[in-house]
Amino acid sequence: MAEKRENVVMFPFMAQGHIIPFLALALLIEKTRNYKITFVNTPLNIKKLRSSLPSDSCVQLLEIPFNSSEHGLPPNTENCDVVPYHLVVRLLEASASLRPVFKQLVEDIIRQQDVLSGAGGFGLACYYSIWLNLPHKQVKKDGGDHFLLPDFQEASKIELTQLPLTMSVADGRDSWSIFHHKYLPEWTKSGGILFNTVEEFDDIGLVYFKRKLSKPVWAVGPILLSTENRIRASTGGATPEYCKAWLDSKPEKSVLFVSFGSMNTISPSQMMELAKALELSGRHFIWVVRPPIGFDINSEFKANEWLPEGFEERMRESEKGLLVNKWAPQQEILSHKSTSVFLSHCGWNSVLESLSHGVPLLGWAMAAEQFFNVKLLVEQVGVCVEVARGKTCEVKHEEVAAKIKLLMSDSEKGKEMRRKACEVREMIESAMKDDDEGGFKGSSVKAMDEFFHAAGTMRFQTHTPNQLNGTNQPRVQRVDDF
Repeated sequence: MAEKRENVVMFPFMAQGHIIPFLALALLIEKTRNYKITFVNTPLNIKKLRSSLPSDSCVQLLEIPFNSSEHGLPPNTENCDVVPYHLVVRLLEASASLRPVFKQLVEDIIRQQDVLSGAGGFGLACYYSIWLNLPHKQVKKDGGDHFLLPDFQEASKIELTQLPLTMSVADGRDSWSIFHHKYLPEWTKSGGILFNTVEEFDDIGLVYFKRKLSKPVWAVGPILLSTENRIRASTGGATPEYCKAWLDSKPEKSVLFVSFGSMNTISPSQMMELAKALELSGRHFIWVVRPPIGFDINSEFKANEWLPEGFEERMRESEKGLLVNKWAPQQEILSHKSTSVFLSHCGWNSVLESLSHGVPLLGWAMAAEQFFNVKLLVEQVGVCVEVARGKTCEVKHEEVAAKIKLLMSDSEKGKEMRRKACEVREMIESAMKDDDEGGFKGSSVKAMDEFFHAAGTMRFQTHTPNQLNGTNQPRVQRVDDF
């Protein structure tokens, strides 16, 4: 009789920033362990994923039905990347409708799930604490400008300007508050939490969740998709080959990479200021451009309307800058020897990709826990200079250009931050090291081993043989998104 394999069922939230690390985790588990993996999501997301699976992968992609129109969303809206930001909370609420179908899928063979967080420990700890406590409400009433978290004082003071808009205006009765107050406490029902992070530089947040939830916490990152399995935009963008050829023509450590992720953009005035800053800095750059706020983020970019007159032509003729519409091969760019600094929204996937290649960051947080990621990188890790806060903030091009020059120059500050970024890269490499011959395992590898050992123990305690439909069925480990 063939040996029955244990199962891992994964169900990430409908956003690329969540789906990508889950897929990377699925491929990592498939490569290193004898598990059957089922990857669950809605039809359009599964369709997009099919081309990203290696031809020899046995990961099963499973669709569960979802009709966005039934939830007040535009037709075929199954991913945050294609929905206007003001409707994101509606997609969050609609995602709850998928629970019964998913539960039915696994209810016969599982009672408990684990949570995989695609975010970092510190950023998510701040996010979790603020949504559950809303400590800034009273501070705003009193005219203050900063506050402490009642259950996470290790985070030190948080300024009101470090809050994403949805959090800043939350009063406990709004839709975002209601959603988070309903679902975040359910983390206490999990068997534990996996974090896509590295404990050596992100331990404060991990300690918070151990204390807060009284559950195991495993730092198993960085979990990143290989370049062969990347998920790219269906239209627009630049090929890896084109970007590599452009970067090959530039001196080592001379290029600034600018990208705010697939869901974010800035105001028209700030887009003008950023373009002026890039030109004023005199540095080479690759900029992934998307239409500014007020326009469809997935539409064609109109350089003649949204950038200074003649900017695109000057950058092309001087070969100083490369403008890329919608999508660029981020990992290939960050790993290239010509790339020096990353101007980023500091979504956690982007942070991990940057630091995995020893590239320091210029932080311009836009939403969610990104503001707290920047706080960690600036105050605790020392690999980031904050440029601005939020999508609609006002910052002058002279200020942005000065920070670009600071980080890319031979100043003591610039050299120190580049050195620290290289140290973090070495931490990451050590955490992921798995030397069977030498017997050394990095912290993330050991954490993954501990997770699967704990998962097997929990499954054994929950389901002994012959309990499930009278058969000795394979065990299933379910991994949900936060």
